[in-house]
Amino acid sequence: MDPCVEHFVKYLRGEKNASEHTVSNYLMDIQQFIELTWGEEARPPYRWKEPDRLAVRKFLVFFQKLEMAPATTGRKLSALRSFYKFLVREEYVPLNPFSGLHLPKKGSYLPAVLSMNEVDQLLGAPHALAKSKPPKKLFDEYIPVRDTAILEVLYSTGMRIGELMNMAEDQIDILSGIVSVLGKGKKERLCPLGRPAEGALQNALAWRQDIWLSLGMKGDPKRVIFLNKNGGPLTARSVERMLKKYVAYCGLKPTISPHALRHSFATHLLDNGADLRSVQELLGHASLSTTQIYTHVSVEKLKRVYEEAHPRA
Repeated sequence: MDPCVEHFVKYLRGEKNASEHTVSNYLMDIQQFIELTWGEEARPPYRWKEPDRLAVRKFLVFFQKLEMAPATTGRKLSALRSFYKFLVREEYVPLNPFSGLHLPKKGSYLPAVLSMNEVDQLLGAPHALAKSKPPKKLFDEYIPVRDTAILEVLYSTGMRIGELMNMAEDQIDILSGIVSVLGKGKKERLCPLGRPAEGALQNALAWRQDIWLSLGMKGDPKRVIFLNKNGGPLTARSVERMLKKYVAYCGLKPTISPHALRHSFATHLLDNGADLRSVQELLGHASLSTTQIYTHVSVEKLKRVYEEAHPRA
């Protein structure tokens, strides 16, 4: 690794207490800047003093041509700005070429939210789909059990997919119906488990030992919550692909992602009378303004109800 990048990663982990997910995103954005500036064949150490405002604008224009969402482009520019700010602080470079550069304006954004009926369809999809495909081996019987638990827990707790994939067994208290979640910035929060999620998770954990043995695995299976076909842990990408399969089966919008269950969790709580501060705590948002976007979704629903029901709407 480039010495400057390596030093920056140590800073993120040590001083900023950044999660591995955050560090990974920084490294991805820095790598893209390296490839656009010096080419894909370039090798460290890199000449960080060379990039000027022109190189920075080239980086911005590249993503704009790809029609990438302003929020994504903004995140990349913010990441590189932070990286160069660190390089200036440590006297690796004299100037930050990203300073003073305006981030692209974010458009009005309302998160994708499933209706209660759509959530019910999605949560029932693993077992419904499994009935149409007779199992050939034990792992085939485990798949709907595992996938139901994943979907139930995501919707019941509102946790991020990365938080679920990094969850250890000692974070789960089935008896109390509580999951301890390690969120962004390694901040811990407690998330209640609904009864369907409790049951689904308990069922998946009960299956785990038999599946572990059927795959010929050795050691302690408790290190993994949700097993893949090789006995290892599922990745976030695997869960995304799994969800797409059930979304297609239910005939829902193909753009639905695992994060839509988090959006739906928050919106349904607010629709049913939960206060904003409580939802903020459950989501693990540092700022109340981040949570307030879900009130806009609820207002949109109220407006539709008004327009459909009021005689002079």
